[in-house]
Amino acid sequence: MSDAADNPDETAPPLTGSAAHFAPAAAPSGEDFLAIAADAFAGLPQEFRALCANVVIQVTDFADESTLAHFKMENPYELTGLYHGVDLTQKSIADPHDGPDYVFLYRLPILLEWCERGDVTLRELIAHVLVHEIGHHFGLSDDDMHAIEDAAD
Repeated sequence: MSDAADNPDETAPPLTGSAAHFAPAAAPSGEDFLAIAADAFAGLPQEFRALCANVVIQVTDFADESTLAHFKMENPYELTGLYHGVDLTQKSIADPHDGPDYVFLYRLPILLEWCERGDVTLRELIAHVLVHEIGHHFGLSDDDMHAIEDAAD
């Protein structure tokens, strides 16, 4: 039996059994992720959204090599999101910051975490990563946010 990938004129045999349920499924695109993130952002309190007016949300498959090197990460699946900018506690009228701040959502690491966990929806996980990165925009450290999450549980 030949593989459909070896011969583009052949189609793969149809899936049967429980695998057939997933046949039409495709991984959400970057645009899908951005739409989910926009919905999550819209659900935040207006006061928080107003303080994020200069934050641009971007979706890429992975962090770039220089970002991974900066955090001493060899595995690109380790990083699901990143805040890049000057947090609100460091901004000053006397020392203006040019350009927007960014929240990066890394699509493939988020998808892998979602598949491995199985205890949250993809929307919940994207919202969690987005809110975590916005927390950095407000000047919170990872330890600060973990303490807040632990207190909420």
